[in-house]
Amino acid sequence: MGAGKTTVGRLLAKKLGRRFVDSDHEIEARCGVRIPTIFEMEGEEGFRKREAQVIDDLTQEKNLVLATGGGAVLLPENRQHLHERGVVVYLRATPHELWLRTRNDKGRPLLNNNDPKGTLEKLFAIRDPLYRETAHHVIDTGKPSVTQLVNTLIMQFELSA
Repeated sequence: MGAGKTTVGRLLAKKLGRRFVDSDHEIEARCGVRIPTIFEMEGEEGFRKREAQVIDDLTQEKNLVLATGGGAVLLPENRQHLHERGVVVYLRATPHELWLRTRNDKGRPLLNNNDPKGTLEKLFAIRDPLYRETAHHVIDTGKPSVTQLVNTLIMQFELSA
């Protein structure tokens, strides 16, 4: 949530000559409504079911760069599909960095409360170990530019191939 998955993923896909998909955008396209509306109508559980189906579908494609929503790692089947069917990169950012990046974004249902920074800290505590369990590579997103992050990723892919 705010780590730069879509921005980094888009540039990475371009440099690798692959198709890019953001799972949140795919969910919206399939449902015909924005994610906040899905949360409002179906709650987080309904959204997570839709998200799991999209991740299952997309992880079966080859030569795809996929950016998932921040909570995608919450379901064990998502973690399994992501880890076993592709190379997973965890773009790690601190809760403070995430708060700075998302504080003016009203399209994030889980942060629409009186303490978004506290919410990010709680989400981080839950999600960080799950991201680490799922990821093949962990990249801290604090200081490097998007281009530097992408170049680091490409180097790591080449070294591990």
